[in-house]
Amino acid sequence: MKKREKGFPTDFLWGGAIAACQAEGAHRVDGRGLSTSDIHIYDPQVNRAGIEKEGGGTLAAINLAASDITSYYPKREGIDFYHTYKEDLALLQELGLKTFRTSISWSRIFPKGDESEPNEEGLVFYDKLISEIIARGMEPIITMAHYDIPLHLVQEYGGFGDRKCIDFFVQYAEVLLKRYCGQVKYWIVFNQVNLVPVVQFGSLGIYDDQSDNMEQLMYRAVHNQFIAAALTKKLGAEIDPAAQIGTMLADCTFYPATCRPEDVVLTMQRNRMQYFFGDVQLRGHYPGYALKYFEDNNIDIICASGDEELLKENTMDFLAVSYYASKIIDAQKNTMDPDGSEQNPFLKPTPWDWRIDPLGFYNCLSQYWDRYQVPLIIGENGLGAIDVVEDNGEIYDDYRIDYYRKHIEMMERCIEEGVEIIAYCAWAPIDIVSSSSAEMSKRYGFIYVDMDDNGNGSHKRSKKESFAWYQQVIKTNGEKR
Repeated sequence: MKKREKGFPTDFLWGGAIAACQAEGAHRVDGRGLSTSDIHIYDPQVNRAGIEKEGGGTLAAINLAASDITSYYPKREGIDFYHTYKEDLALLQELGLKTFRTSISWSRIFPKGDESEPNEEGLVFYDKLISEIIARGMEPIITMAHYDIPLHLVQEYGGFGDRKCIDFFVQYAEVLLKRYCGQVKYWIVFNQVNLVPVVQFGSLGIYDDQSDNMEQLMYRAVHNQFIAAALTKKLGAEIDPAAQIGTMLADCTFYPATCRPEDVVLTMQRNRMQYFFGDVQLRGHYPGYALKYFEDNNIDIICASGDEELLKENTMDFLAVSYYASKIIDAQKNTMDPDGSEQNPFLKPTPWDWRIDPLGFYNCLSQYWDRYQVPLIIGENGLGAIDVVEDNGEIYDDYRIDYYRKHIEMMERCIEEGVEIIAYCAWAPIDIVSSSSAEMSKRYGFIYVDMDDNGNGSHKRSKKESFAWYQQVIKTNGEKR
């Protein structure tokens, strides 16, 4: 019997991840059009522990925000990575990253989304960015759509609620696959494809008053993304057979609140409707439990001729997973409504009421591997916290080190039990604008960016205590942590 090796594989990809919409800024530079991320306004009164949706609103509110040039929309500015990427990547090279995950802003390539020809200036920027990532010794992992849909597609078509957006996306994906053939090996088609309805606007491009049956519209839009991803996979196999095309799930699986049978069964049913997204894209068909859910809730998925065959023949090559915290399901309080869950009273909260749970990381990775048996990439894992710059200029973030240490330990445990994990992308190696709350004060990075929630500051980059720690982890391939 083959003996299991201990520790991380010698070719393990230690890395970090950001998103274009949270970092690049330059929202109107070099022909870029507005995207869904650009109308997420900063609210200083935001309820950090109760964020139900990221951006969006009614169509009227969206149109108003699109024309608003006086209010502060943090994702329009990011951390100016568009202009500082060389200096930032130099710091990430010093950190030791073996891989760097970022995304391409769809509206830089097709400003409105429905043009027949791409914007060459946008492509030239990504030519330089991807070349720089590679030159710095990092394997690029590129997300095609990370909450960055051209706003025109929302206003004109209703986003992925309209099947026309499948064609628009596939045209965009084909441009990327051809342009970066041989340079990008790992492509994630849609970021956290399951994280709806929380980010239904940024992910699907559907707005609050688009339908009388928003749940049906949401699942129809998700189906259209499934088809777009399958077509992208088919194209990828033709254009660059060496490329790996994957999907990504935010871990939203739950624990039962108690061992009451009702809690256990409802938790199982809720978890299956999270696995549903991976089941379709990795197993190649709609599972029976999902079809029954749609029937029971009067949800009619519009499945065109050839869709089922396309899904079956073009399953994804890998699964990327994001993991931050865990929650529980209580059958006396919760239903099948995906918005309903409870916080685990046995776990400590962050200021954003995320309950830190390293064992949950071990649990979810083990479950995904057992279910799908495809390579896993940790697309995101990290701790959003309020960092304090001391009088001497230092940032002592031992709480972040503790978070990463415990999660990396669980990841190593998974690997030693046979789970195939090929990359770990810490979110985020440098401070960026928060996806959920549009704050800068919710900081994840090993590198501090001197900006406040209103965009004020020197923009200077500084290394936190965790920088040297993660540098050592990478240098020793996870042995010293």
